Amino acid sequence: MSWLIAILYCSSLLFLFLFSLGQLHLTWHYLRSLRKKQAVPLALPEELPVVTVQLPIYNERYVAERLLDAIARLHYPADKLQIQVLDDSTDDTVALISAKAAALQGQGLWIEHVRRPNRQGFKAGALQWGLQKAKGAFIAIFDADFLPPADFLIKTLPYFQAPETGVVQTRWGHLNRTYNLLTKLQAFGLDAHFTIEQGGRSEAGSYINFNGTGGIWRRSCIEDAGGWSADTLTEDLDLSYRAQMRGWKFRYLEEVESPAELPVIMPAVRSQHFRWNKGAAECARKNLLKSLRSHGSFFNKLHAFFHLTNSSIFIVILIAALLSVPMLFVKELLPEFERIFYFGRVFFFGFLAIGVFYWVASYRLHPKGSVLYFWSLFPPFLIVSLGLSAHNTMAVAEGWLGKKSPFLRTPKFNITGKEGAWKGNVYLSRNFSWMTLLETILAVYFVFGIGAGLYLQDYSLLLFHSMLAIGFILVIYYTLSGK
Repeated sequence: MSWLIAILYCSSLLFLFLFSLGQLHLTWHYLRSLRKKQAVPLALPEELPVVTVQLPIYNERYVAERLLDAIARLHYPADKLQIQVLDDSTDDTVALISAKAAALQGQGLWIEHVRRPNRQGFKAGALQWGLQKAKGAFIAIFDADFLPPADFLIKTLPYFQAPETGVVQTRWGHLNRTYNLLTKLQAFGLDAHFTIEQGGRSEAGSYINFNGTGGIWRRSCIEDAGGWSADTLTEDLDLSYRAQMRGWKFRYLEEVESPAELPVIMPAVRSQHFRWNKGAAECARKNLLKSLRSHGSFFNKLHAFFHLTNSSIFIVILIAALLSVPMLFVKELLPEFERIFYFGRVFFFGFLAIGVFYWVASYRLHPKGSVLYFWSLFPPFLIVSLGLSAHNTMAVAEGWLGKKSPFLRTPKFNITGKEGAWKGNVYLSRNFSWMTLLETILAVYFVFGIGAGLYLQDYSLLLFHSMLAIGFILVIYYTLSGK
């Protein structure tokens, strides 16, 4: 049994180390891309194409009108801009959209309030339904909480002059980055994805992904790849891989920002992370082997492997965490296992690699005060991520096992900056669940790990166990308090 614990523990640390090296390799590619002179995009064609803007909406009474106002401000000829409000709502959002759409139609906008007979396929189903009625050669997509800049189409369409370009994805901004600790931590993590990961993969020539919103597709690319599919919860990642395996190229524009609202309470964060992590595992189950068999270099396939298995890192983290406590006793009872703890140093080097990854992203987007910004958010980001490891592990496990679940929307409350309130929101739901009970047990377990380390005078894992205990306690607190 001791050998089994040791082997599993070391294997999990090794995987975490290799994942960290993959992130460091992306960081190197990203830094290399910054040294290159950026090509000046071609100008817009004289004959502007028809563009369809799709707005998938489901019960968004607080932000739906705000979204339509932003789309109405897009700089583009009204007769070339078809706006589809793909409304699957079941509450008074329907009436709000109907009134707003009628008002915008009166101003000369080409806007359609599209209602389906049912919500089959959720977001993917709505997008595919709208595609059949779309008139545009290009399809821009925005979720309900986004506020795209007025020049979005002017800045993105020129890149489609290259006939192989299937998607142009822009960087997400954050309307309420400074609202509370949760929004600060989410912005910290997402910024790394929208700089290092997207930019690094793009520079390396590896597969990147459309992020579900804030981007624009060539319609023929969607159709050539087989259209939107609802067999995963992350239809965006799924279609991205299917399209790129067909030879289409994706372009990522870090310099173009599409602001959006971040979830401000833990239950909303949890539902979003559950969907993202489970959907990523479903996409890996569906596309991983196909991507590894496709054309491309070894490093491109390696990036695809870590990209599609990104969410699975939470399983490995949880395994390493759970085994780290009995490893203290194995080391004490069987001194010959002490050398295994030297192997644990790879975890430290992996931690340094991840630190570099997030530091570069922080400095890139926040050059002024970057040291304070990084060190005020990096530790709590890691701690809360550890606290969500059990929740995210369950999501990933369901994805790999093929267990189906409905598309759970992430409620938004029309909060920008530090203004706005979420209390009394009709979409708010906070319940003590079996997952919260499990997280409570895990918090106690890692407090025990802290005590065991102090009792055995073995302080090698004290920091790790402290971060885990604090992480689970914080997640429980934020879940139950709604803060």
